[in-house]
Amino acid sequence: MRIRDEVKERAIRRQAMALIVEEGFDGLSMHKLARAAGVSAATIYIYFEDREDLILTLCREETLRMTEATLRGFDPGMPFADGLRNQWNNRADFWLSNPLECRFLERMRHSPYQEKALDFLKKEFKQAMEQFVRNAIRRRELVKVPLEVFWAVAYAPLYQLVKFHLDGTSLAGKKFRFSKKLMEEALRLVLRGLRPEE
Repeated sequence: MRIRDEVKERAIRRQAMALIVEEGFDGLSMHKLARAAGVSAATIYIYFEDREDLILTLCREETLRMTEATLRGFDPGMPFADGLRNQWNNRADFWLSNPLECRFLERMRHSPYQEKALDFLKKEFKQAMEQFVRNAIRRRELVKVPLEVFWAVAYAPLYQLVKFHLDGTSLAGKKFRFSKKLMEEALRLVLRGLRPEE
């Protein structure tokens, strides 16, 4: 039995995510991954049963890391504005600190693995988010809309700002750098748009 080497395992994981992000799932072969990670193809099989096990293991681990980071300091009983601000800060910090991992998770979300990827979301995470929204609607801090509309209004502006930052440019090639000030400006508009009419 060969000994596990943490440095090699980390290289395999990072290179696998990088290949998937850059070339899609079709771009990930075990031989190409071995070359990119500087290991033999046989070495990969010390850590993963096969290609699918590798992909799903990465997805499960990165999803759990993301959900744990997202819930840091969050309580579903928070006032809606405070809770959403907490979510934006946590999500922005995680994306900006883990761009490769987040782009990998985005690829998973738009792939044949999407259903399995959603299964990796912790039950506690789903329950906390559902309870947060229900509490806000009950307290009349949040307009009741379909989940997809809520998500598009509540989180898409944040993710777009982060993507502009990661790309280094916004519209028409204009240089862009993320800041908490810009994030707060967008958040104020989102909160206003999600508030029920008086």
